Amino acid sequence: MPTVDALVTHPVKSLDPLLVDEVDLVGGRLRHDREYALQDDDRELVKATGEPALHRVRSSYDPETRTLTARRNDEAADAAVSFALDSERGDANAWFSDYLGYPVALVRDAGGGFMDREYAKGPSIVSTGTLEAIGEWFDLDPANVRRRIRANVVVDAEPFWEDRLWTGGDEVVAFRIGDVEFEGVGCCARCVVPSRDPDTGEAIEGFQRRFVERREATMPAWADADALEHYYQVMALSRVHESADGGTLAVGDEVEVFGTRPRDAASAAD
Repeated sequence: MPTVDALVTHPVKSLDPLLVDEVDLVGGRLRHDREYALQDDDRELVKATGEPALHRVRSSYDPETRTLTARRNDEAADAAVSFALDSERGDANAWFSDYLGYPVALVRDAGGGFMDREYAKGPSIVSTGTLEAIGEWFDLDPANVRRRIRANVVVDAEPFWEDRLWTGGDEVVAFRIGDVEFEGVGCCARCVVPSRDPDTGEAIEGFQRRFVERREATMPAWADADALEHYYQVMALSRVHESADGGTLAVGDEVEVFGTRPRDAASAAD
């Protein structure tokens, strides 16, 4: 049975990941995932999708003290500055505003987080085999691909194993990680971010075209390609079953797939 190889959260949306050995669920998502985000004066979120400069920020986060440490990618490690976000968020806002060249502020949602899809707040899932396959397509290390894909759960399994966790139409896929039950609700349509180097923001020329060609050519025989809207999709999206919010995931947990059930919004926690 496949097992969890890595658990990844992104405490500040579009900034660097935080790898954990164990994490609980809150508000239908992994705790600390996208808990903070940058917001401009128009109250619009500032994301790497539209702001490539965020790729060039190196950051880390201490969930115990809620301290964010950041530096510019071209600076030495000892140039990093730290902000206790409970008391020094104004200083953090000033640092990011200076870096980006326009006013921004860190905002927090400790409950639901700043997730892109309200219907899929649960962990996003990809396999080690998928990371390796995409790495071969573009001559990238799997760890580099993981940072581009930004999945929450990496499962030790064959390439595109996560395609077992979603289906098209009016059904979801029921599965369990450890003792927590989820519903797979779809496959992620990708933006420009996977094409960019996670450290520099430099994009691979022709990335989407090559990705589409290779994704189509390597779809597993058992997968339903017709369920995809297009081939620039990878990574399973999930929601937490209503009975499971508050559960805990850990590296090494087994992943068990049960099968499909009707897509009933009332059966999941939002």
